[in-house]
Amino acid sequence: MKREIDIRDISDGKMYELNDLVKADCGDCSGCSACCKGMGTSIVLDPLDVFRLTKGLNCTFEVLLQDNVELNVVDGIVLPNIRMTGEGEPCGFLDCLGRCSVHPFRPGICRLFPLGRIYEDEGIRYFLQIYECPKKNRTKVKVRSWMDNPDGKRYDKFIADWHDLLKKAENEIQKKNDPTFTSQVSMNVLKMFYFTPYEKEQDFYDQFGKRLEAVTFL
Repeated sequence: MKREIDIRDISDGKMYELNDLVKADCGDCSGCSACCKGMGTSIVLDPLDVFRLTKGLNCTFEVLLQDNVELNVVDGIVLPNIRMTGEGEPCGFLDCLGRCSVHPFRPGICRLFPLGRIYEDEGIRYFLQIYECPKKNRTKVKVRSWMDNPDGKRYDKFIADWHDLLKKAENEIQKKNDPTFTSQVSMNVLKMFYFTPYEKEQDFYDQFGKRLEAVTFL
């Protein structure tokens, strides 16, 4: 998701690599769930997020769409996001104590917070959002450790490949400027990467890679 802002206005002015230390550790949040309320449509789900959620909850993508997930346009393409559209509306995955009930398989944006991510020609870098989290006196932690993504190198490649695909789709949509083409691209992305189930006991990255190689609609 694009954010038309100056990074210097919302960060500590530094850019971080995966092995850098950053003051992001919230100490298990101590019961705070401020970042899990009223986030609108900003928690966009990538295919790995949906794979993790459907596997962890033992459900289908269609079931997620019945309650806690919705579809919205993101940079011209329809993608799923966690539903928190009402003012102060909590994430539907919060339990009665305000704790995340899907924490072991939470979405990537949730794993990243309060960090943000920037895609550059030389790779992905990270920044600390200094106004988003109310927790004071956060401690230092390695960016890679904070994101808690097993098999980090494969995850990094997946994120880059997914970003490149969406960027290519966005460019084609803008170039053709055809509502029918735009709708078809969204439908194909949703069908290929979200609605078509992944084998839950097989490696996600291998399955995603095969689907990526099979893309013919761009």
